[in-house]
Amino acid sequence: MPLASMTAFARAAASAGAWRLAWEVRSVNGKGLDVRLRLPPGFDAVEAEARASAGRHLARGSLNATLTAVREGEGVSVAVNQPALEALLTAAQATARKFSVPAPSLDALLTVKGIVEVSEVKESEAEMRALAAAALAAFEEALFALCAMRAREGEALRAVLAGRLDAIEALVAAAEALPERGVEAVKARLAEQVRALLAATPALDPDRLHQEAVLIATRADVREELDRLTAHLAQARHLLAEGGPVGRKLDFLAQEFNREANTLCSKSDSVALTQIGLDLKLLVDQFREQIQNVE
Repeated sequence: MPLASMTAFARAAASAGAWRLAWEVRSVNGKGLDVRLRLPPGFDAVEAEARASAGRHLARGSLNATLTAVREGEGVSVAVNQPALEALLTAAQATARKFSVPAPSLDALLTVKGIVEVSEVKESEAEMRALAAAALAAFEEALFALCAMRAREGEALRAVLAGRLDAIEALVAAAEALPERGVEAVKARLAEQVRALLAATPALDPDRLHQEAVLIATRADVREELDRLTAHLAQARHLLAEGGPVGRKLDFLAQEFNREANTLCSKSDSVALTQIGLDLKLLVDQFREQIQNVE
């Protein structure tokens, strides 16, 4: 499966009868899937299916989708209540003759409430179903385009993340090869420390001092940390190759990488190993920053 980014944008348009529809969808980083829809009045029936469709296509990310709907042609109908107008006209003319005044004009009569009825054109139930179906089909099209863009971005991220893992692996190999980590080098350092302590404090028990030296050597051994880093590298590469919604798993591995790098620095008894640990922490931070955008 491809590795997907969570950042993308897409558009899709459709038409149904006199209506012209357009979707704009955009997604950004998110811990889970958060779908926010902006629909024009009369399109509430689209919301539930649109959310379900988003859930089928996406696993993580904050998705904002806006539907624009424009009706071409006349959106309202105008009707004159002829019986009421005729009755009003008759009454107005009779009143005008009675009081010997001019009869009111037709313009004035048309302003009387109830004479002119203005109403919005309403689609039939079948037309509304067709309109909703067209809107959902366009939303699916927009989601496909969005996912395609997320996949392209994801492939670029895969290359960046693989490069970070290569750099981490190189640092682990450098730590493995440090001369200071050799058994003889460790022995020599500890022997020198023991001799210095005995020379400074002859009363120290040599056997007790030897036991403490062994404990120090054990605590300073980073073999376990290097083995775990190697295992984490293998798992991270497996997840990158597997693809799909692996962002959470990669984020967990990044935390484990950071934990081992911290332990490496705390156990270090040489400048070279400390520097490797610090460089490792920097690479892990860069790795973790990038995977925040992985689905």
